[in-house]
Amino acid sequence: MSERPVFVDIDSYIAHADAAARPVLQEIRKTIQLTVPSASETISYQMPAFKTGKTFIYFAAFKKHIGIYPPVKNDERLQQALVPYANEKGNLKFYLHEPIPYALIARIALALEKQYQN
Repeated sequence: MSERPVFVDIDSYIAHADAAARPVLQEIRKTIQLTVPSASETISYQMPAFKTGKTFIYFAAFKKHIGIYPPVKNDERLQQALVPYANEKGNLKFYLHEPIPYALIARIALALEKQYQN
Protein backbone atom coordinates (compact mmCIF):
# COMPACT_ATOMS: atom_id res chain seq x y z
CA MET A 1 0.00 0.00 0.00
CA SER A 2 1.47 3.37 -1.00
CA GLU A 3 1.60 6.10 1.56
CA ARG A 4 -0.25 9.34 0.97
CA PRO A 5 1.88 12.47 1.11
CA VAL A 6 1.57 14.73 4.13
CA PHE A 7 1.33 18.34 3.04
CA VAL A 8 3.04 20.99 5.12
CA ASP A 9 1.89 23.97 3.08
CA ILE A 10 -0.13 24.93 0.02
CA ASP A 11 2.97 24.88 -2.18
CA SER A 12 3.57 21.20 -1.39
CA TYR A 13 -0.11 20.39 -2.01
CA ILE A 14 -0.07 22.07 -5.41
CA ALA A 15 3.22 20.42 -6.33
CA HIS A 16 1.64 16.99 -5.76
CA ALA A 17 -1.57 17.80 -7.65
CA ASP A 18 -2.23 16.65 -11.19
CA ALA A 19 -0.66 18.98 -13.76
CA ALA A 20 -4.08 19.98 -15.13
CA ALA A 21 -5.22 21.14 -11.69
CA ARG A 22 -2.12 23.09 -10.68
CA PRO A 23 -2.85 26.37 -12.51
CA VAL A 24 -6.45 26.30 -11.26
CA LEU A 25 -5.29 25.72 -7.68
CA GLN A 26 -2.79 28.58 -8.00
CA GLU A 27 -5.48 30.91 -9.35
CA ILE A 28 -7.92 29.97 -6.57
CA ARG A 29 -5.17 30.62 -4.03
CA LYS A 30 -4.44 34.02 -5.59
CA THR A 31 -8.14 34.87 -5.75
CA ILE A 32 -8.60 34.16 -2.05
CA GLN A 33 -5.41 36.07 -1.14
CA LEU A 34 -6.60 39.15 -3.06
CA THR A 35 -10.17 38.92 -1.80
CA VAL A 36 -9.38 38.36 1.89
CA PRO A 37 -5.87 39.81 2.29
CA SER A 38 -5.97 39.40 6.09
CA ALA A 39 -6.31 35.61 5.73
CA SER A 40 -3.38 33.32 6.34
CA GLU A 41 -2.69 30.08 4.51
CA THR A 42 -2.80 26.72 6.21
CA ILE A 43 -3.27 23.04 5.54
CA SER A 44 -6.26 21.54 7.29
CA TYR A 45 -7.62 18.03 6.76
CA GLN A 46 -4.72 17.71 4.26
CA MET A 47 -6.30 20.39 2.04
CA PRO A 48 -5.25 23.95 1.30
CA ALA A 49 -7.22 26.34 3.49
CA PHE A 50 -7.34 29.94 4.61
CA LYS A 51 -8.15 31.34 8.03
CA THR A 52 -8.77 34.61 9.81
CA GLY A 53 -8.98 33.34 13.35
CA LYS A 54 -11.03 30.33 12.23
CA THR A 55 -10.49 28.35 9.06
CA PHE A 56 -13.19 29.53 6.67
CA ILE A 57 -12.45 27.98 3.26
CA TYR A 58 -10.87 24.77 2.00
CA PHE A 59 -10.18 23.67 -1.56
CA ALA A 60 -8.94 20.41 -3.01
CA ALA A 61 -8.04 18.87 -6.35
CA PHE A 62 -9.66 15.69 -7.57
CA LYS A 63 -9.27 13.83 -10.84
CA LYS A 64 -11.87 15.87 -12.75
CA HIS A 65 -12.75 18.78 -10.49
CA ILE A 66 -11.78 21.18 -7.74
CA GLY A 67 -13.86 21.04 -4.58
CA ILE A 68 -14.52 24.04 -2.34
CA TYR A 69 -15.80 23.62 1.21
CA PRO A 70 -17.75 24.23 3.43
CA PRO A 71 -21.18 25.19 2.08
CA VAL A 72 -22.18 28.85 2.01
CA LYS A 73 -25.11 29.70 4.30
CA ASN A 74 -27.08 32.89 5.04
CA ASP A 75 -26.59 34.43 1.57
CA GLU A 76 -29.57 33.48 -0.57
CA ARG A 77 -28.40 35.34 -3.71
CA LEU A 78 -25.00 33.67 -3.61
CA GLN A 79 -26.52 30.27 -2.84
CA GLN A 80 -28.70 30.62 -5.95
CA ALA A 81 -25.62 31.44 -8.06
CA LEU A 82 -23.94 28.30 -6.70
CA VAL A 83 -26.74 25.87 -7.61
CA PRO A 84 -24.97 24.61 -10.78
CA TYR A 85 -21.87 23.73 -8.72
CA ALA A 86 -23.38 22.47 -5.46
CA ASN A 87 -23.98 18.88 -4.41
CA GLU A 88 -26.75 17.81 -2.04
CA LYS A 89 -24.70 18.93 1.00
CA GLY A 90 -23.88 22.29 -0.57
CA ASN A 91 -20.20 21.55 -1.19
CA LEU A 92 -19.00 22.88 -4.53
CA LYS A 93 -17.49 21.16 -7.58
CA PHE A 94 -15.80 23.11 -10.33
CA TYR A 95 -14.99 20.81 -13.25
CA LEU A 96 -11.54 21.22 -14.76
CA HIS A 97 -12.88 20.90 -18.32
CA GLU A 98 -15.14 23.94 -17.82
CA PRO A 99 -14.20 27.60 -17.31
CA ILE A 100 -13.56 28.26 -13.62
CA PRO A 101 -15.63 31.21 -12.29
CA TYR A 102 -12.93 32.95 -10.24
CA ALA A 103 -15.10 36.02 -9.58
CA LEU A 104 -17.70 33.68 -8.06
CA ILE A 105 -14.99 32.01 -5.98
CA ALA A 106 -14.04 35.47 -4.67
CA ARG A 107 -17.67 35.97 -3.58
CA ILE A 108 -17.59 32.55 -1.91
CA ALA A 109 -14.42 33.44 -0.01
CA LEU A 110 -15.94 36.70 1.26
CA ALA A 111 -19.17 35.01 2.30
CA LEU A 112 -17.40 32.16 4.10
CA GLU A 113 -15.00 34.50 5.87
CA LYS A 114 -17.98 36.48 7.15
CA GLN A 115 -19.92 33.29 7.97
CA TYR A 116 -17.13 31.82 10.08
CA GLN A 117 -16.19 34.97 11.95
CA ASN A 118 -19.64 35.44 13.46
